[in-house]
Amino acid sequence: MRPVRPVAVLGGVRIPFCRQNTAYADVGNLGMSVRTLGALVEKFGLHGAQLGEVAMGAVIKHSSDWNLGREAALSSGLSPLTPGITMQRACGTSLDTIVHVAGKIATGQIEAGIGGGSDTTSDVPIVYGRSLRRRLLSAAMGKTTQDKLRAFKGFHLRELKPDFPGVAEPRTGKSMGEHCEDMAKEWNIARDSQDEWALSSHQKLAAAYERGFFDDLVVSFRGVARDNILRADSTLAKLASLKPAFDKTSGRGTLTAANSTPLTDGAAACLLASDEWAARHNHEVLCYLRDAHVAAVDFVHGEGLLMAPTVAVPEMLRRNGLTLQDFDIYEIHEAFAAQVLCTLRAWENQDYCRNRLGLDAPLGRIDPARINPVGSSLAAGHPFAATGARIVATAAKQLKERGGGRALISICTAGGMGVVAILER
Repeated sequence: MRPVRPVAVLGGVRIPFCRQNTAYADVGNLGMSVRTLGALVEKFGLHGAQLGEVAMGAVIKHSSDWNLGREAALSSGLSPLTPGITMQRACGTSLDTIVHVAGKIATGQIEAGIGGGSDTTSDVPIVYGRSLRRRLLSAAMGKTTQDKLRAFKGFHLRELKPDFPGVAEPRTGKSMGEHCEDMAKEWNIARDSQDEWALSSHQKLAAAYERGFFDDLVVSFRGVARDNILRADSTLAKLASLKPAFDKTSGRGTLTAANSTPLTDGAAACLLASDEWAARHNHEVLCYLRDAHVAAVDFVHGEGLLMAPTVAVPEMLRRNGLTLQDFDIYEIHEAFAAQVLCTLRAWENQDYCRNRLGLDAPLGRIDPARINPVGSSLAAGHPFAATGARIVATAAKQLKERGGGRALISICTAGGMGVVAILER
């Protein structure tokens, strides 16, 4: 394997993120992926180009979507000689696809590639229960009509009841929101703090749209030009009027529909390359992917489900000789406002940093003005497999605007994992 070389981030594109069962209700992952990859091809003049890899991800997909990365690449305008792969790690999926492509570039396996992802919670796979599936398979294997009919002996109408994708953690039976409620109680995160964080996300995203920040990052689709979850006119009073969405009985629930990300459809992708490929094709390097890391927590036995980034970040910082304060931008995925606030509080907590992270002192405080400067998931939405690519493209452009600097990316995921990365310009 060749020595590691720099990996350049050249930019990204996404379609507007839309609330479940709205503009993209009948599109599906492939349609969203094709539109997004096609826009990236157009933006960078890649028509007919043969890239080393297209890695796309999807969390909720049909079994017939056997390789979205390859199928979307074939319809994107790229050369049909471009390979494609589909990956999945819940909410960290497209950051993982970007890291996957970056690893191949760094080791000289390829010169350029695309990482991204799409997700739909509108076009979900709905299947029949195991009993009826067995009957159908048995009937399909029957050689005679009698054999086929025999498969349905004893059939009952209740077998027609469909199975929907689960929204709970298989190991605990609790939803992500219920887990985050537990975290909010453990870390004493107040409801008003969560609402303030959510409102700020909407205000920052709206301001970024107004100044044209997203003009070259977001392409219209299905008549939508902006994320339709964005509420620029929201107020704290409106947010405070909402009832708890997960803990509805204890009287201590603090997570609501407003300070939690809604179910969302959307897609995003980023182009990465070696310095040599970028120069040869006259593309500006926005920044470099310096490092990435993944960690997990034992949420089944008491750790907070979404606390893995608190572990992943210090492990990555240690490897790079950096402190938490050595960044100009912090892009922290807002699965829930409470999740971000728990993470920040944990990094400032001496006991947690000493006992859980093995540090001599707390990681310390982050300047709130540097966190998600142009808004994040609470305002934009969160198509599970698209969020990482959205964040990388957003952070890369911010570093270009600043003329340099360093960005920390932090994404929590289902299954008690966290995917983090460092971008530099």
